[in-house]
Amino acid sequence: MNERCLGIDTSNYTTSAGVFQGGRVVRNEKMLLPVKPGERGLRQSDAVFHHVRQLPQVLEPALSLGPAQAIGVSVTPTTEEGSYMPCFLVGKGFARSLGQAWGAPVEEFSHQQGHLAAALYSAGRLDLLELPFLAFHVSGGTTEALLVEPGPDGIPLPRRAAGSLDLKAGQAVDRVGVMLGLSFPCGPALEREALQWEGPVSAKAVLKGLDCSLSGVENQCRKLWEAGHTKAEVARTCLEWILKTLDAMCEKLLLEYGPRPVVFSGGVCSNSILREKLGEKYGAAFAAPEFSSDNGAGAAILAWKKRFGS
Repeated sequence: MNERCLGIDTSNYTTSAGVFQGGRVVRNEKMLLPVKPGERGLRQSDAVFHHVRQLPQVLEPALSLGPAQAIGVSVTPTTEEGSYMPCFLVGKGFARSLGQAWGAPVEEFSHQQGHLAAALYSAGRLDLLELPFLAFHVSGGTTEALLVEPGPDGIPLPRRAAGSLDLKAGQAVDRVGVMLGLSFPCGPALEREALQWEGPVSAKAVLKGLDCSLSGVENQCRKLWEAGHTKAEVARTCLEWILKTLDAMCEKLLLEYGPRPVVFSGGVCSNSILREKLGEKYGAAFAAPEFSSDNGAGAAILAWKKRFGS
């Protein structure tokens, strides 16, 4: 288990690298992509540019440990056919170069698979890599419920069971946050505002079959804000709407597919309001906050699992 594995992830939010060695993550480095005040994200061309600038700096602490015996890298957003974002090409290129220099194999995964591995590791549930489970990946790029089966090499094989038909949960958080004057990405600041509100809020889940619709949360929050409601109430409304939606989806999916462990990953799931309510109701495993946002640690864990874990 002492083999050293490097992981790289270059998502549309974060440049990150992690090292897994001796059964634990010994490096988990990340740097947010710079977004101008008032903007809600980056064009892919800008994301690629910033990753090229930032990845050498993010890699320095990991490379200081010496060569890795295997490298894992995120190359697509999900495992679905046609899944693609140019920003992942930066990490893929760096991984291949390092693999050539070290004579180390390079294992390619989806960003989503890395999120799952990081969540299981930080929750102390890597044993679930050998079992079927229900996973929610909730971020700015996706809001999906996944039926996850163990692959023959211990790599999780997620299959989409449900998701948002329009706005993603992370997009809703960021759009509402920017509207309130918060800096992008807005998750932590929106949570701080929401925790200051103790009154009731109007929030509901909108499901179509097993899928959800989240476009209503932005509309409702905008109406409240324009009517003069406080930042705290608007922020709490946004998060309670997302909470009710995930709760309703989870309940229906477990009825549809039968009881199984539930795991929540993705940046939105670092939110304490979601963690408390969903964790209590479903006994769900949550990624620790430092492993909820985009990180390369999951790719490093999967590289170790595939090469040395069996």
